[in-house]
Order: sequence, then C-alpha cells, then structure tokens
Amino acid sequence: MSARQWKVLGLIFAISFFEAYDLSLMSMNLRQIQTELGIDEGSLGLLGSFIRSGALLALFVVPFADRYGRRRVLLVTIIGYTLATAMTAFAPNVESFVFLQFIARMFAISEGILAAVVIVEEFAPENRGWGIGAAAAIQAGGAGFASMMFGFVELLPYGWRSLYLIGVIPLFLIAWWRRTLPETGQFTELGNVLHNAPVPLVSNVLRIVREHPRNFLLLAITLFCFSVAGAGATFFAPKYLQDVHGWTPSEIALLMFFGGALAVIGNPLSGWLSDRFGRRPTGALFSLGFGVTLITFYSTGGWIAPVMLIAALFFTMGAAVTLNTYSVELFPTSMRASASGATQCVSVLGAIAGLMSVSLLFEFVGSNWAAIAILVGFSLVVAPVIYWFFPETAGKSLEEIAPERLVPAP
Repeated sequence: MSARQWKVLGLIFAISFFEAYDLSLMSMNLRQIQTELGIDEGSLGLLGSFIRSGALLALFVVPFADRYGRRRVLLVTIIGYTLATAMTAFAPNVESFVFLQFIARMFAISEGILAAVVIVEEFAPENRGWGIGAAAAIQAGGAGFASMMFGFVELLPYGWRSLYLIGVIPLFLIAWWRRTLPETGQFTELGNVLHNAPVPLVSNVLRIVREHPRNFLLLAITLFCFSVAGAGATFFAPKYLQDVHGWTPSEIALLMFFGGALAVIGNPLSGWLSDRFGRRPTGALFSLGFGVTLITFYSTGGWIAPVMLIAALFFTMGAAVTLNTYSVELFPTSMRASASGATQCVSVLGAIAGLMSVSLLFEFVGSNWAAIAILVGFSLVVAPVIYWFFPETAGKSLEEIAPERLVPAP
C-alpha cells in the first residue's frame, strides 16, 4: 500500500479502537449497571433495544458525508460519541443513562459507517476486504481493552462510571486528526465531476431503493437476520457466564481479553480470504459458523461454553467484515455513505427486534437464555442468501461494481 493508505488506515485504527471501547462498556458492565440503577431483569432486553435504536439516527447523520465530505462529518461524529460517553459516567438515574447512551450510539455507529467508507474509497480493489478486516480487528482490540478494564471494575473508586470516563481520551486527539485526516480521492473526484453541484441529501435514501433495489434488499435481509440472531446473544453473554456458570468479573475479563485476542484473527483473515477467494464463499462460511457456535454456547456448559464463545466471536467478526464490505461496495460514490447508513439502520432494527424478542419470549419460556437460543436460529438464513444471491465484488473497481449515474453539472 502507499504511504497515504497507511496513514489513512492508522487514523482509522485509532478512531475505531475508542469507538469499540465505548460501545462494549454497557454489555460488559450490564450486571453492575443493573444493580446500581435498579433495573428489572425482564426489562433489560427492552432497555438494550432502546439504546440500540439510537443507531437509527445515523441515517440522518451520514448523508451529510455525501454532501460535505467524509473527513468533516467523521470528525463531528468522533466529538459526539466521545462527549456522550464521558457524560454517561455522571448519569444519576436510568433515564439519563439511557438517553446519553442513545446519543452515543447514534454518533458511534455513524463514525463506524464513515470509517468503512473511507477505507473502501482509498484502498485498491485487491486489498479492500483486508482493509475493512484490519480496521475491525482494531475495533476488537478496543473491545478487548474494555474487557481488560472491566476486570478492575470492583476496585475502581466509582466502579463502572470510571470506565465510561476513560472514553474522553479521543477528544485530546481531535486536534491532530483534524490536521492530518485527508479527504478521500473518490469524493474529491466526484466534486470535480459535478463542478461542486450539491449532491442530493435526504433524497439519496430514496435513490438507493429506486436505483439499486436488489442490492439493498439482499443486504436488508441478511443484516436483519444476522442482527436478530446476534444482538441478544452477544449483549447477554457476560451476564450469562456470571448468572449461569458462576464466573466472576475478573474471569470474564480474562476470557474476553485473551479469547477475544484470538478471535480478532477472524477480522483480517476473513478480509484477506474474501479478497483472495471471493466475498460470497467467505461470507457464507463465517455466517454459518456464527450461528452454530452461538447455539452451542447457550446450550452447553463446562469448558465447552467459553470455547464456543471465543469461536462465536471469531465467526461474528469475520461475517461482519464481509457484510460491511458489501454494504459500502455495492453503491456509487454519490450515495455510498447514505446507503451504508440505510443498511446499518436495517441492521439496527434487527438488533432492536432481537433484544425486544428476548424480553417478550421471556414471558413464555421463563428464561432469557432459552429465548436467545431460539432467536439465534435466524442466523441460519444468512449463509445461503450470501452464497447463492449476492454478487461477487472481489477484485473489481468501485466504478465497475456500481457506476455513477449522476449527470454532471454544465
């Protein structure tokens, strides 16, 4: 790769690390937050689904990147999620906690979407998948840092609140990022072609459905099912180990840190495999592994459970890399950020549906764990859809995959 590409990747690495750290804190500290704020057991799924719904507002943030540029909007999202995460440390009650996490989720998801757009637009066709995977590996590193810090939650002076306060660190890096983060060549070229004519903003979302209905529908089906299956399973995993298997926070921290470090391999590996052998077979393989390992995790005990959790993290990361790559590649530059935001909203709706379904099924099966095992079955739809219906994009230029249809301004 060129020096510019390494520079972009390094900046995205730093951004992704802290974004993943912030998003991982609630799941890791769920039991502690529940105890201090007095949240009912049966309400946890609904609370989590409401916070996840903050990501839906990303659809009103990322389209600005198609109008004003990736760089400018990316910096705004970093400031937004950092401030909301730091303020969560001072939340006096469950209402303020949920509101601040709702806002943090909106900006963090927007940042993740734009980071993927930047990588796809800056990297050559032969290593786009690897770039997305490498960035996702750093995200997993941020989650690993969160799990490591969770091991000290009972020793820190303010418990879980101290962990949220650490999330303020990116604010100190904004000055450096603002000077060094370049605008993507694809967006700059688009501006030159259009002679600075404004790209549609809100109407871009309608263009996605009208001009690329098949691609959008395929992504919507797979992302929705993937999220329904995985949202509750990953959200409740630390609490499941504590409540059912008697694990301590420090033991979970060690498992998530060292086991997660092994699982991180799934990100760049799946990206490399998809560049080398194709997105379709790679995405199908990792999606199938994702479903099988999660079902086994919630159905067994003993040493098998932690092994299956590590394997599930490995396959989850790998499948997500392929789907995230597809969500950016399948649409032209003028609507790429908006399209990625729209597909992300479908994914969030799936996560919300999955978490809400955990609480609803709890009334019938009497256990969150049984409800989660049922919902994981939705993941079995993903692999055949990717393998038989998705287009193959590996090794192709962005213009070849999704040519621009805008008419240049006179």
